[in-house]
Amino acid sequence: MPIGLLAEEKPIRVAIFDGVGVGPSALPLIAAIEEAKDHPFQVSRITAPEIQAGKLADVDVLVHPGGSGGGQGKALGENGRKAVREFVHRGGGYLGVCGGAYLATNDYEWSLNLIDAKVVDKRHWARGIGDVQLQLSPAGSALFGHPEPELFIHYAQGPLLARPEWDNPDVPNYESLAVFKTEIALKGAPEGVMARTSAAVRAQYGSGRVFCFSPHPELTEGLHHLIPLTVRWAAGKE
Repeated sequence: MPIGLLAEEKPIRVAIFDGVGVGPSALPLIAAIEEAKDHPFQVSRITAPEIQAGKLADVDVLVHPGGSGGGQGKALGENGRKAVREFVHRGGGYLGVCGGAYLATNDYEWSLNLIDAKVVDKRHWARGIGDVQLQLSPAGSALFGHPEPELFIHYAQGPLLARPEWDNPDVPNYESLAVFKTEIALKGAPEGVMARTSAAVRAQYGSGRVFCFSPHPELTEGLHHLIPLTVRWAAGKE
């Protein structure tokens, strides 16, 4: 495509959830998107009342950042959660990081039910913070542009995702792009549980796309670019 046409590309309209349950990692997440050079983004914040009022009609991708997935889900309320599902089903994109990944599962009463996933060892969700190693699938390596099969990333008590024993036909199965190769097992969390659970997943939900990171690319030196990259994927612009 000629360079002149690239300059005319419409920006991807990205709304970052702003409300109860959002943690401080939202700021570096926003910075990672705004600093991206290879595609224009229009970044704004959106509150639960605005989502309930239908403001997602003006958005291409909704991002739920780290923090408390339960806090964010409860802040949305039943009507807000329904609005998010309808937005994605109609063709919108969703990116959930850490708390936002918890929110995307179908394992809690406040879940968005965007991916057919359970959270392993919910009792020890606060299992510790630190750097871990991921094992990428071939599709994960290709999407992330990372030729090596492993990468190190910052983890801050995100969900350990696994496919449930049950099958919910109304919620799409996810594709696992990375699993935890190493683990953190502090604060009484049992060893041998975290490894091999999914750390990065994606799914098609209706006409829309869902991407979830359990760990934090935006808090990992050298991996900030994975946030705008997955936003573009969620918008169908990869």
